[in-house]
Amino acid sequence: MAIPEPNLLTLREQIDALDQAIIGLLAQRMKVVEHVALAKLDSASPLRDQTREDLVLQRLRGHAVAQALDPMAIERIYRAVMDMSVAHQESTIRALPDVPMRVVYQGVEGAYSHLAASRRYAARRGGAQLTGHGSFREAASAVVRGAADVALLPIENSTAGSINETYDLLGELPLVITGESISKIEHCLLGFEGATIDELRVVYSHPQALAQCQAFLAQHPHIRAEPMFDTAGAAQHVRSLGDRTSAAIASEAAAARWGLQILQHAIQTEAGNATRFVEVSRNAVAVPLDASAKTSLIIELTDKPGALGPVLIAFARRGISLTKLESRPVPARPWHYRFYLDALVHAHAEAWTSLCAELTSDDVTIKLLGCYVAQPG
Repeated sequence: MAIPEPNLLTLREQIDALDQAIIGLLAQRMKVVEHVALAKLDSASPLRDQTREDLVLQRLRGHAVAQALDPMAIERIYRAVMDMSVAHQESTIRALPDVPMRVVYQGVEGAYSHLAASRRYAARRGGAQLTGHGSFREAASAVVRGAADVALLPIENSTAGSINETYDLLGELPLVITGESISKIEHCLLGFEGATIDELRVVYSHPQALAQCQAFLAQHPHIRAEPMFDTAGAAQHVRSLGDRTSAAIASEAAAARWGLQILQHAIQTEAGNATRFVEVSRNAVAVPLDASAKTSLIIELTDKPGALGPVLIAFARRGISLTKLESRPVPARPWHYRFYLDALVHAHAEAWTSLCAELTSDDVTIKLLGCYVAQPG
């Protein structure tokens, strides 16, 4: 008995029905993605999770092989689906009645800046959309061009001192400080499961983290320190190397995030190691007059002996406490310096207005960086 030839029209109708079913499943996926976006806002987590995406793609390649499909073709399809999912998350967030704050920071998920941002904005009404950048400048520039509302940048550490790049960006870019956060920093040595400190040969981390762990590194001279752009990025790099002789200095959260083992906790030199972060924006915020306020500013002085003395005396005469005095070179003017100051005073207090009136002259230039609520040390 002859087998009837397949009808091309019937086959095409079957394909159309399958395509319609696939589209319906994609629509269901986007509905779940909307809930994912809201959950990420509540926890102040980045929209893009590269590690999660890599694991999903790995699993999908396995499913493709089991179904005798080309795994790389399936990966290309699902990369497009993931891009569509992220775009749908962004459109879901933009449509909310309480628009979430767009927060940028330097580093990848698990970095200390990311952890500080998560703590600061997790409980915010309307949520926060967090995005990491490769450098302080990239994060700050995102705020300047309107791609983000605020950036949270580290500005000083209790062990390693000032983070000069942040000071320089404040002097250069049209940004104001609108808040500050102080976070305890505990550095961990991260490596592969079963690795020992004796077999390590290189450790990667941000230069500031390496500086904060100098005593540990001095005790282990066989370990070479290699600077990287970010602590959690160093953990990600070590994971990608797959080399038991390599390690990273980063947070406990970075160990969990990038699949590494903590070889030693608390390797920072000072037990009370902490970092101060500043929130920067394009616009100032209102600070209640009865709040414990801090005002940050830049002062440039005429290059002559004793020019700084009268400025400091003017602060002291009004009982204004200075918590920070930092000098930095003025770009394109060799051997000229500007001073960054933090003062425990409200920018609308009478003491401050009279101080500015007294200092106003051809010899002194003042740039207000911001007035904001001071955090206890």
